[in-house]
Amino acid sequence: MLVHLPLHVKAPSPPRLATYGWPCVTTLCARPERCIMLPTVSSMPVADDVRPLAPTTDAAAITVVSVPSSHPYVDSVTASPHVRIHRPDDDGTREAAWRPSAALDPEWIRLHARDADLLHIHFGTESFEPARIAACIEAAHEVGWPVVFTVHDLEHPQLLDQAPYRAQLDVLVPGADAVITLTEGAAAEIGRRWRRPPLVSRHPSVLSGDVSTPRVLSSEQFRVGMHLKDLRPNVDGAGMAEALVAAVDSVAGTGVDVVAEVRMHRTVRDPASRDAVREITGRTDRVVLIEHERLDDQELVNVLSRMDACVLPYSHGTHSGWLELCWDLAVPVLAPRVGFYSEQHPDGSTESFDVAAGGESLADAIHAVVRRQDATRAGSVERARQIRARGAARTVDDVTTAGDHEALYRRLIAERRP
Repeated sequence: MLVHLPLHVKAPSPPRLATYGWPCVTTLCARPERCIMLPTVSSMPVADDVRPLAPTTDAAAITVVSVPSSHPYVDSVTASPHVRIHRPDDDGTREAAWRPSAALDPEWIRLHARDADLLHIHFGTESFEPARIAACIEAAHEVGWPVVFTVHDLEHPQLLDQAPYRAQLDVLVPGADAVITLTEGAAAEIGRRWRRPPLVSRHPSVLSGDVSTPRVLSSEQFRVGMHLKDLRPNVDGAGMAEALVAAVDSVAGTGVDVVAEVRMHRTVRDPASRDAVREITGRTDRVVLIEHERLDDQELVNVLSRMDACVLPYSHGTHSGWLELCWDLAVPVLAPRVGFYSEQHPDGSTESFDVAAGGESLADAIHAVVRRQDATRAGSVERARQIRARGAARTVDDVTTAGDHEALYRRLIAERRP
């Protein structure tokens, strides 16, 4: 079944989830009497022992050149009032996070030596040769800046050929003064490959205070979502559509009333894969394909909140911001056994499946979520409670993470300066 969905959308202010390139769509509750109003992010409770970070008189401000300079992750981990971001690339657009950074230029670094204290590279290096990155690290050290590198990706989601990116990692990991990653599994892999044990810092919350969780109509049907977005290189559109169609039919055959919703941008990078997805999803009435434009943050939260589980359609990768958003919204995740997705929240909220096993393994993962006592259903009181509890936990963790980054920056700066 194919649905073309014409939508009128407003520009997010500020764009947060959309910075990750995520689509979303407005969902209306047809029967309010059967809906649960979930809490807005801004109204989530804060633990008693957490207080806003406040400046002190004895802490000098640190200015960080961040690559990229504008991104929700960067904003979160540098949220300490003593940390400032130098933003050479920020022009107020969401695309700024993905353009090659002006800061990855050794001459730019030398010209701005007095404007910052430290260089922190996250991602956005793929446009540059390894020699250029090595020259930037050398220039940073020359002007007295420590270099921090956060390994978000060991397998780059925007690339099929990983060789150029691995060559970059061979420069960045050994050359940085400190290396950070997001999971213990990724840390172990980095230690094995480069003999460089990194610090582990969990991914912060993705949910913006400018969006609210919607009223959601509860349903007897078990609803599985899968977002293919613009079919970037690590999205296996046809393969995952095949697996999902087979899994849904298999699970339905056991008596579970299950349906699936596949979403895809109208403009994609791989038209042949798009055509295959259309054909595959049309084989069963239990799967609906919705094609739409890239949408805003609130609409994405609305559509994810309707799901009882969400499939990550990735052929390769390391960590997932999409998974983090699902966790914030208490939506169980079905993740392929690649990278370290299952380690991002080792609380049982992610069920893994074997990509090579196709629909059979994905069906097992769906069954596991259906059976799990802590897997909340869309529109339920239990899900609302879980969102509140996770929001409170995120408040504590995100304050700690920002403080840890500030402490690391101060230590590295002190080590580099007499």
